[in-house]
Amino acid sequence: MALKIRLAKPQGKHAWLMLALRAGLACVAVAAVAVFVVGGYYYYKYKAIVDARLSEPLFVNTAKIYAAPREVRPGQKLSLHLISSELRSAGYTVQGAANASPMGTFSEDSNSITVRPGPHSYHAEDPATIQIRNGVVSSINDSRGQALASYELEPLLITGLSEGTNRTKRRLITYDEIPHNLVQAVLAIEDRRFFEHGGVNYGRLIEAGIHDVLTGQKQQGGSTLTMQLARGFFLTPEKRFKRKVIEIVITFQLEHRFSKQKIFELYANQINMGQRGSFAINGFGEASRAYFGKDVRQLDLAECATLAGMIQRPNYFNPYRHPDRVIERRNLVLDGMVETGAITKEQAEKAKAEPLHLSPASVDASEAPYFVDLVRDQLTQKLGERDFNREGLRIYTSLDPDLQKAATAAVDETMPQIDAIVDRRYARLRKKDKNIIPYYPQVALVALNPHTGQVLALVGGRSYGSSQLNHAVSKRPTGSIFKPFVYASAFETSVEGTTLPGQDKLFSPVTILNDEQTTYDVNGQTYTPRNYEGEYHDQVTAAYALKRSLNNATIGLAAMVGFDRVAALARDAGIKSAQGTPSVAIGSYDASPLEMAGAYTVFSNAGVHIDPWMLASVRTPTGDVITDFTPTSQQVLDPRVAFLTTYMMEAVLQGNGGDPCKVDGKNYCGTGAGIRNMGFLAPAAGKTGTSHDAWFAGFTSNLLCIVWVGNDDYTDIKIEGAEAAAPIWADFMKRAVQLPEYSDTNDFTPPPGVTIVTLDKKSNLLADDACPDDYTAAFLDGTAPTNTCDHPPDNRNIFQKMFGLGKPGN
Repeated sequence: MALKIRLAKPQGKHAWLMLALRAGLACVAVAAVAVFVVGGYYYYKYKAIVDARLSEPLFVNTAKIYAAPREVRPGQKLSLHLISSELRSAGYTVQGAANASPMGTFSEDSNSITVRPGPHSYHAEDPATIQIRNGVVSSINDSRGQALASYELEPLLITGLSEGTNRTKRRLITYDEIPHNLVQAVLAIEDRRFFEHGGVNYGRLIEAGIHDVLTGQKQQGGSTLTMQLARGFFLTPEKRFKRKVIEIVITFQLEHRFSKQKIFELYANQINMGQRGSFAINGFGEASRAYFGKDVRQLDLAECATLAGMIQRPNYFNPYRHPDRVIERRNLVLDGMVETGAITKEQAEKAKAEPLHLSPASVDASEAPYFVDLVRDQLTQKLGERDFNREGLRIYTSLDPDLQKAATAAVDETMPQIDAIVDRRYARLRKKDKNIIPYYPQVALVALNPHTGQVLALVGGRSYGSSQLNHAVSKRPTGSIFKPFVYASAFETSVEGTTLPGQDKLFSPVTILNDEQTTYDVNGQTYTPRNYEGEYHDQVTAAYALKRSLNNATIGLAAMVGFDRVAALARDAGIKSAQGTPSVAIGSYDASPLEMAGAYTVFSNAGVHIDPWMLASVRTPTGDVITDFTPTSQQVLDPRVAFLTTYMMEAVLQGNGGDPCKVDGKNYCGTGAGIRNMGFLAPAAGKTGTSHDAWFAGFTSNLLCIVWVGNDDYTDIKIEGAEAAAPIWADFMKRAVQLPEYSDTNDFTPPPGVTIVTLDKKSNLLADDACPDDYTAAFLDGTAPTNTCDHPPDNRNIFQKMFGLGKPGN
């Protein structure tokens, strides 16, 4: 039996409308059910994903790398503003502030500042008051009024280690640390109703959807801050409808879990802010340091607007590459802040008038990336494979930020001069081969405290962004900067009271050496070293041989001392590759610039070798000590030997007393005399080096620096150390002595048992009024000449004296 249902035909217009309404309601109901089902499916599916993601820390609390503390001493040129600024950067707060920092507090008046380290400080909680008069530190007193010789400020943060292998840098900040102007700037340009909506701005979302449909492009996201956060944490940046639905679902979950302030805090730490060098910059904390060189809490209105304006397209709005774009965008943000009532029109106009106060573009200057890479390597060696980068450890190092900036500036400003030399050489070569391409050299600079081994500055290449290969630890033939070890070995024999083979007196600066070309037998093969430019000098003094860097004279001296003995001294000084062959005397064996810096401490530090060090202390996030590191040292040379060698190296930097270098065919200027012409006039000792590479090693009473310049492919740079490395050294040292910590350079002080005398240049005897063309030399007591230039010793035999043959002194 069939059941037939007859539908009544709608009667009239009203009936048709009712039917249409019912159908529409049915569609809406079906759509609602579909949305509920699909939404519920995605909600619970992604709830598990969100739960899993939020069960772990959202950000890696990376280890923080700190510089060495600034030492303040009476007599230094410092300002209260500089000290208070550094304390703020280190996390100190003003005494009496509502939220006192556990790092420490400070208070200041017109002439003094009182520093009070807190429980999380690197230092003990010992306060001190620093008095400053007319821009100079006049006194430092402890809490009992006792005078202090010096006081160390809180170490400054250099950078955080990057997050794993993705080379991302981030400095975590809390919502309370974000300036009010930065919050308002972000809201004005990104999400004005952030504190009002529930995570989704439906009006803006619909408007963006209509725009995309009409234009056929997917450019208008309509995303709120919470939606951007959801996308950044859980999704890819692709623009698809399905992804937008998932984004909204995750947004609801985030809004349900967190307060608006917490969501903004997460957003402020997560947002991508572009690229600097080879590192990605994430979050406002890192961006503030990267672009402005300051803590996020110190940003002014214009800087807040600049960062907010970069959010949309951080690489397009890179302030170093496109400053005009960034200023235009910043001003748009400021106008938006006026529209939202966050600031007044006057405030906006004042901020618009500000230029971009950017920190140096080079990451090498501010973050010392080659240095930080070495610190990371040393942490792994010393702490093992523990994941120290996820523990938020504080890593205190040896770096001096001011000196690091000086080192980077010296390299950046001097390398173009070396490139110009390369260009001129290749221009000549192109006359024979038009297809030849110039090969520009690399560079390394290492600066130490010569008495502690503290690595104060380190540059490992021309640009870390271009190449992360650290040339400061790359081993290369040392060339002539090795030669002082030969002369030190010879002085050691004098201290022992032993004369060298073929000599009738103890070795001294006036010992005569043979500079004729000589052939040596090395394991059945002949070795015939050449002097630079094939120039030989027959008989010369030891002082002259080192001053002019004569190869054959130096190898001849090493042969008298013993090649094995020279190599043994070098190994004790840290040049581990040295072997007892003739070529050891002219630096044929490899060492890195960092190793050579350590080796030269035997000259600058009274014969004591100190291993260069970078790590001072590793501590927990609250300042508790995990481990401290102590440098190792060893007495390698007698202090007298160290000074005698140093005094001879001082002559390397000397000219000819205002006279032309060449007199009667003989060059009286040291190979490094050009450094004085470059304007570096402080007391110093040094040595040029030229092999396939160019070197300069030198030091003052309080700073030691090694510079290397060479080609990565090991081809000959074909530029002398005096032309390639010495100009960088001079530029760096000129900058260094302008800094308070390194301005008080002194003459090198002879130890007991050493005498400095004045000699006649022609006879190398004691100078008097009859011989005004003189020079000074340092001698081990009892080894200096005793005759004067106008009364030379009579070396004639008895028959010559009886018959008046020959001349006295011949």
